[in-house]
Amino acid sequence: MGIKNWKFWLGVAISLICLGLVLPSLKLGEVWADLKTANYWWILPGVAAYFVGLWARTWRWHYLLRPLKPIPLKTLFPIVAIGYMGNNVYPARAGEVIRAYVLKRRESVSVSASLATILVERIFDGLVMLLFVFFTLPQLSVLPDFVRWVATLGTVAFVGALIVFLVLAAAPRRFAQVYTWAIARFVPARFRAPLTGFMDRFTEGLSSLRSGRDILMTFVTSVFVWLMETVKYWFVMHAFHFQVSFFALMLMNGIVNLATTLPSGPGYIGTFDTPGIAVLVAFGIGENVAAAYTLVLHAALWFPVTALGAWYFVREGLRWGDFGKAEQLKVETT
Repeated sequence: MGIKNWKFWLGVAISLICLGLVLPSLKLGEVWADLKTANYWWILPGVAAYFVGLWARTWRWHYLLRPLKPIPLKTLFPIVAIGYMGNNVYPARAGEVIRAYVLKRRESVSVSASLATILVERIFDGLVMLLFVFFTLPQLSVLPDFVRWVATLGTVAFVGALIVFLVLAAAPRRFAQVYTWAIARFVPARFRAPLTGFMDRFTEGLSSLRSGRDILMTFVTSVFVWLMETVKYWFVMHAFHFQVSFFALMLMNGIVNLATTLPSGPGYIGTFDTPGIAVLVAFGIGENVAAAYTLVLHAALWFPVTALGAWYFVREGLRWGDFGKAEQLKVETT
């Protein structure tokens, strides 16, 4: 990815705007004092809880991939870790594409089909985040404007996406007729065959949405995944001198993860931290200790999975240039 990539600079701009909203009001000396007095041993059980959730993410992907190819969990877990590492070091969630790219290298599953399963994951993740938000909102006497904004946009985006995907999965032949007609009418001749092949395989990747049981299993697993991440929030909280309810941390988890769907600089800088601090302040926590906690939580979420993913990345024989190849991969020809 070059420095001229507009998506990169858009993400950097949004990160800077988010940081600019919170930094001027912080007293950095007090933030540093809270960081120095924190009991960092609490991070360890939090990391353990997170990796339980990461294993559950792997099982969910294994479940979604079954109609395409049954792949063992021990094969998928390193690929999932590599993908999350990619999300953390590249903007625009490029790790999702590298995950599909590595799966194709390892198991010959088409990139477009595996990308469809990954998009299904993201839709269910977003729905669970919305569930967390709406479930915990009654605890706030005053609803911050940004919470209302994030919840409204998130509802439109994720519920709308789920409806579209369910319709596509329920009527694959009719959908194929529509995109085949559109491609033949509007796409130059030399792109028609590869684009049609891409859409065929993408539709195949939505197979799991044709079963009510599969939809339920995906949803239940997604709830478990995000509850385990909230458990990490709870453990890290004990490193600091404040307390909020587990439900407040569910709301924080939901809001920050909905916010990180926005473009940002690498590692979700700003889009994670600013809404996280704001949620805690809404629950009566001082802004400086909230900032110290959010900074440590962000680091604890970022470093372990990034290090693990980097180790698997090297062991897999991948190179940094593979991120560029995966990012540029829009339509498969094989």
